[in-house]
Amino acid sequence: MKEIEVKTSKHTQMRDITREIQAAVTESGVTEGICMVFVPHTTAAVTINENADPDVVRDFTMEINKIVPWEDGYHHMEGNSAAHLKSSMIGFSEQIIIENGKLVLGVWQGIYFCEYDGPRRRKVYVKIMEG
Repeated sequence: MKEIEVKTSKHTQMRDITREIQAAVTESGVTEGICMVFVPHTTAAVTINENADPDVVRDFTMEINKIVPWEDGYHHMEGNSAAHLKSSMIGFSEQIIIENGKLVLGVWQGIYFCEYDGPRRRKVYVKIMEG
């Protein structure tokens, strides 16, 4: 298993981590298999989305903040209930096929770390399974 550190600079942020994940696959030497990406935090997530137009990330962030506003009468004493809700909605893991040593992603797809309670230093775990 490989651990990748992700630093975020904003309260809510999507960071493209595709290169770091591909580097972990390359380093593993696995040419055929599955790459599991897991975020071990309850206020962060991981997703696959378009990485060609930065407006997609802007729109995604804008809309998720409308759906789950930071202040909404939550009872959680730490004050970050919205971050917990967003993380659970987006999810904590992704699985990507590896073929010929490369992640199998669509032309416009990238892997995004989603920060909902930053800025912070976070971890992403990458598990490469041959097969």
